[in-house]
Formats: sequence, C-alpha cells, structure tokens
Amino acid sequence: MRYKAVFFDAGNTLLYPHPSVEQVCIEVFSQSGYKVDPDQLRDAIADGDRYYEERYWSDDTFWCSESGASSLWVELYTRVAQAVGINGDCQKLAREIYHEFGHHHRWELFPDVRSTFEELKELGLKIGIVSNWDSRLTSLCFGIGITDYLDFVMCSAVVGRIKPQPEIFQMALDRAKVKPEETIHVGDHYYADVLGARSVGITPVLINRTGRQLKADCNTIDNLKSLLQIIKQS
Repeated sequence: MRYKAVFFDAGNTLLYPHPSVEQVCIEVFSQSGYKVDPDQLRDAIADGDRYYEERYWSDDTFWCSESGASSLWVELYTRVAQAVGINGDCQKLAREIYHEFGHHHRWELFPDVRSTFEELKELGLKIGIVSNWDSRLTSLCFGIGITDYLDFVMCSAVVGRIKPQPEIFQMALDRAKVKPEETIHVGDHYYADVLGARSVGITPVLINRTGRQLKADCNTIDNLKSLLQIIKQS
C-alpha cells in the first residue's frame, strides 16, 4: 500500500460532545439553581458557535496555548449564560462548563471509530491525532479507551502550533517517522485540515458527518469505512 500512517482530527471527526453541549449546559446551570428555556439555550449555543467561528477566522492563535484556549471557551460560555438570562456569576458557570468538557464521559466516539482503528492497525498503519485542542485531549483519549490504538496525540496548545500551520503537521510526520506522501490526514474542517495537510504534502481527506451538501477539491467521506477503501485502493 502507498500509505503507512493516518492522522486524525479529534472533534467532529472521532468524537462528539456527550450527550450534547446543550445538555451539559443545562446540567451545570441546574446544579447552581438556574432553570433555562431549552429554545433560548439552543439559540444561545448557535450564537456561541457563530462567535467561535468569527474568533477563529479573525485570530486562531488562541489554540496555541492552554490559557488562550480556556479563555476563549470561558468567554463563549459566559455569553451563552448571559443570553439565557442568568443574572448570577456567568463566568463562574462558564468555567464549570469548560471543566466538564475535560472529563472523558462528556465525549463519545462515533460508532465507526474503534473498528476503523482496529483495521488500520491490522494493516500495519500508524495512527496519530493532530488537533487544535488543549492538553486535556490526551487524558480524554485514555478515558475513552483509544490510547492503545494511537502512536501519538498532538495537541496545538501543547506544541504551540496550530492547524493549518505546516509546523504542526511536520511535527506529526517526525513523530510517526513517515514521509508526507505516505500519510493521510482526516478532518472535518477544510481550512485547518485540508489546507494544513496539503501545506506539507500530506493527502487530505475531508469527513462530513453532518449530512450537509459539501463540495471540496479532495476526497470527501461521510464515515471512516470509506477511508479504509481509499487506503486499500492506494
């Protein structure tokens, strides 16, 4: 086979919030005595998502450090708490929500991940995670039970480089001891994952788990079983 390693993004590629961002917020608010309107909360979280994208596109360097990443998420969840009418210490609640997402039980693997990892290992490929994430990702992978499949976990806040910067992908290649042309990177974000991988000559694969219409100038899949077909046909 042409490929010897596969790198993966984490969020929305391998794992997703469990049971949902909305439910985690409800639980944290309820523990402090606040009952919020579900419709208002959904709208507030959607606004938070837009706020994240605006911040990401204007200056994505917050992912380069622990303090930058945590500050962004605390600010975002503070806005969510304020938008649903909470008059208490919204920043404190936001920090609690951020803390919750550091626990592995707040994340769930997509159903095709474990079986895909098993097959990749049977094929002799190395597996790494390259993600814009804080250092908690390593312990999350351990708690979820996928560490044994992984050759490494590379978090942007730990190495001080972010996708799509070529440096973080080069670090991953060095860690895996493979050449760019021997490597695939799978992620859900065109800017971070596709452009970043291409910047060093890695083959990008864009995964679309949302079911939305998507056009891209690279291989596009909606599940990881399709990734195995790409690799076996190489």
